[in-house]
Amino acid sequence: MNEPIDLISHAALKELRSFTRRTGQPTEIGQLDLAPMEHVTNIEITEEHVTITYNEKTTHRYNVNEVSHKEWSYKYNDDPEFVKAIGAVIDLARKHLRDLPDNLACPPGCAECCSGYEPFVSKADVQRIADHFAIPYAEALENYVVQRPSADGYIVGYLRKVGDDITDKCIFLKGSGSGRYYCGIYTSRPHDCGAFTPIGCSDVDESLKRNRAFEPGSPFGPKRRPVLPTSRNRR
Repeated sequence: MNEPIDLISHAALKELRSFTRRTGQPTEIGQLDLAPMEHVTNIEITEEHVTITYNEKTTHRYNVNEVSHKEWSYKYNDDPEFVKAIGAVIDLARKHLRDLPDNLACPPGCAECCSGYEPFVSKADVQRIADHFAIPYAEALENYVVQRPSADGYIVGYLRKVGDDITDKCIFLKGSGSGRYYCGIYTSRPHDCGAFTPIGCSDVDESLKRNRAFEPGSPFGPKRRPVLPTSRNRR
């Protein structure tokens, strides 16, 4: 019974033999990677080379991940077909150079970033929140920050949420839903919140209009812990 011919290996062997005849350099089929180029993760183009990173594999171990990938690098200057293709990519880039993202401005009341993110809080942020509520620094830190040490001692943690899930909304977020959300301590919010930009954000609620008026409601009101009566007050 005749065995089926591996057409890929057969074609590759012909190419190697042709290369050997043309250049005099010895070649071996075993040194040729015949695996298909799949799962492309990165394409880098320079003035001389195009490098494609593909077929990345991750092996998970208890204490470390082992990541491997393949790279194909090609000096394309002498290949008219490649020069033309890369020229087409550059022309497309020039065409779209001034394209702006739809989420250039936050739609009023969106606040999607106030649910999916955990903004870092610095000592200065805690002090600003404490001054906002006219409470001691330690009380603001305890009530509104999930504390976590940092290497430089500047960041003390991240803003607390209404629950333990990372997708829960920020404790300071007010409003009844998307389109009606607003920050309850906007003027005293952490620096991480103020530095956020919607440009490139993939979480913007696209169903909301950006040209409507929006009036925030009442500010965040901290819940005071009940003062237990002292023995003198009980009398």
